[in-house]
Amino acid sequence: MKQATLHQLKVFEAVARHNSFTRAAEELFLTQPTVSMQVKQLTKAVGMPLFDQVGKRLSLTQAGEELLKTCREVFENLDQFEMTVANLKGLKQGRLRLGVITTAKYFVPRLLGPFCKRYPGIDISLQVTNHEHILNRLSENLDDLYVMSQLPESVEITCQPILENPLVVVAPADHPLVHEKNISLERLAAEPFIMREPGSGTRKSVQNLFDEHKILLKVRLDLGSNEAIKQAIAGGLGISILSAHTLALEGQDSQLAVLDVEKFPIERYWYAVYPSGKQLSIVARTFLEYLLTEGRQVTERTAAQNALGLAALHFNATPNAENSTNRPANYPSINSLPTPLE
Repeated sequence: MKQATLHQLKVFEAVARHNSFTRAAEELFLTQPTVSMQVKQLTKAVGMPLFDQVGKRLSLTQAGEELLKTCREVFENLDQFEMTVANLKGLKQGRLRLGVITTAKYFVPRLLGPFCKRYPGIDISLQVTNHEHILNRLSENLDDLYVMSQLPESVEITCQPILENPLVVVAPADHPLVHEKNISLERLAAEPFIMREPGSGTRKSVQNLFDEHKILLKVRLDLGSNEAIKQAIAGGLGISILSAHTLALEGQDSQLAVLDVEKFPIERYWYAVYPSGKQLSIVARTFLEYLLTEGRQVTERTAAQNALGLAALHFNATPNAENSTNRPANYPSINSLPTPLE
């Protein structure tokens, strides 16, 4: 291994992550023969095969799996060293790797904007994907921090609450229930539902609520994205339950409406998550501190904007002296966030 180079390790890690020489070559801006040659030289230095290939399917050998773990530890230590040197110089430089659940894309960029202006030397790598892929990335420790609302049960984590994530019932703007108040769950269950795919955090929370009251939902359609669900609702295919954050950009002319239903909003929260025992980099610690202090002010403004947006979407809230922001009485407050969990 003394003859192995850092470049060869980077090439190997990219191939192992993608399970593909072609995709690794595209990521590294190298030719595929170059990637193959670098892996071949590294295999020779190790003295054992790193990959098994059956047809077009590529998989790691046991030696390859161990080398991949070592590579990631080496790269993480090097990143930490670079950030430590930058910090000693009085600079905040380095790379921040964030993995966020799909719905978090509606507010995470608003948090990143002010942070990047304050620390222009920090590069951001933002991975936006579904719950299953986020859990895979978390278990493999591929990112510095993760933003999610459904906490994993199979991985030991440290998490901090950063923002409320209320779930609301969304219907077409011309739906007969739009002007009804305190709609019962039984009446709601008579409507055809459009739901996120099985396994999503939103669907699990919704299913738990209706199971608790022994009410069966009529799921007409499963869709893998919130935008697709909103289009399906506007098209009259049914109603759905979505994070209030997905409606942040909807205006008064929206084709959607939020229904006033008992037991709603379902109170949930967004969390900043990382594996227990993980030593956060200087940049990751700086961003986490920002989230929990100044970033909280950004999220408070976002929550207020969402409340106004929900009122515009027929949340049946009207201006008065007691509720000048049009926020429904049962809308969760940022001050009600739970204490940090470990």
